[in-house]
Amino acid sequence: MRMVLYVLSAAIGLGFSASAWGEDLIRIYDLAVRSDPVLREAEQALYATREVRPQARALLLPNLDLTAGARYQHDEASSSLGTFMSEGNRRRNDTYGSQSLTASVTQSVYNRADWIRLEQSDNTIAAAEAEYGNARIDLMVRTTMAYFDVLRAADAVGVQAALQRANERQLEQSRQRFEVGLVAVTDVNESQAAYDRSRADLIGAEHVLDNRWEALRRIIGPVSVPLTRLGARLPLKLPRPNDIDAWADAAVRNNYGVIAALEASQSAKKQIEIVRSGHLPTFGLQAGYDLARTEAEFSSDRDTGFVALTMRLPLYRGGSVTSRMRQAGYNFRAAQDRLDQARRQVLNAVRDAFRGVISSISDVQARHTAVVSAHSALESTQAGLEVGTRTQVDVLNAQQRLFQAEFDYLSARYDYIVNGVLLHQATSTLSRDVLVKSNAWLNPEDRIPPPPY
Repeated sequence: MRMVLYVLSAAIGLGFSASAWGEDLIRIYDLAVRSDPVLREAEQALYATREVRPQARALLLPNLDLTAGARYQHDEASSSLGTFMSEGNRRRNDTYGSQSLTASVTQSVYNRADWIRLEQSDNTIAAAEAEYGNARIDLMVRTTMAYFDVLRAADAVGVQAALQRANERQLEQSRQRFEVGLVAVTDVNESQAAYDRSRADLIGAEHVLDNRWEALRRIIGPVSVPLTRLGARLPLKLPRPNDIDAWADAAVRNNYGVIAALEASQSAKKQIEIVRSGHLPTFGLQAGYDLARTEAEFSSDRDTGFVALTMRLPLYRGGSVTSRMRQAGYNFRAAQDRLDQARRQVLNAVRDAFRGVISSISDVQARHTAVVSAHSALESTQAGLEVGTRTQVDVLNAQQRLFQAEFDYLSARYDYIVNGVLLHQATSTLSRDVLVKSNAWLNPEDRIPPPPY
């Protein structure tokens, strides 16, 4: 029986050489970069966060204000006038308009909180940039895994279709043997049941394949392009360096998630100082010119220039400053805990992926041996059926085990690749160039067509 061998390089940075063959994985990734809404959301969030710094810097720069006003006013006033010579009342009715124009410049001379906010903005932006870098790597992982999930599901369809054809042949042979009296009707019934089961399994596998296509389209958009299958050979190589502690150290230093958590922790620490500055005085300088014009009968126009240095010292705010300091302290400790969680998660992920690469190498080799053994077992069982030492059920079971072994072998290869991707994700070393290396092992002449709808 011909064994299905769909192979992909695990060159996800593991030292595999590249060639000029095939770019389908790269094309899919490029489509994802342009179309994935998750990455676009992260990009816009980064752009928004970068505006924090100019806003913080603006608090330290002069503010120029121009205020203009116009009023229309009607006054009615009366007064009592009395002297040693006369006594009487005086009334005044006046309707007039007035205009004012004030230009002023305000400059913060000293505000400790504003200077700390400017420093804090650097941490906030650095955290956002790390999160965006993490989103880009996550897109590479999601795209690669979705791509391979389609290939895995296509392999399952191919294996199930081959099993159905094999069961159909066994059913025909059983019917012919039954007609000439070589086997009992139970063998025919067993073959029929195996054939019907394989048909149902094929339908389920085709449904899974359609779902895997839809999962990929959620990333790249509603496009229909064929996917290149894996090549003919897969060199299994250990990670370089082959030292789990070296990978763990690199992950703690370089992982974007850890960097983002570290910067967020530093930002939360500065927030404590910002709140504490609420007890300190602030100094400001203001200069301006005020023009006032009125049409009232008993008033005069006014031109005023002014310069003022102000000091503001908060004495009591109902305990709000102290409460916000406690709140900022709790937030800082929570940020430190999130940083510790991020480091532990990364260490766990890198160790799992490293061990996964090592174990999947042995698994692929063992699965290959299992396929050879299952093939030999099926041939022996078929020969035993011819001489009467084995039954039709034995043949069907051996046939089922062979096809399952073939699928497990193919699946183990994908697991090897996925573990390599996850290993580089944990260390934030996954890049488009790394995907180009793995893309070199695709076979451009062997493609999986997209579903017709």
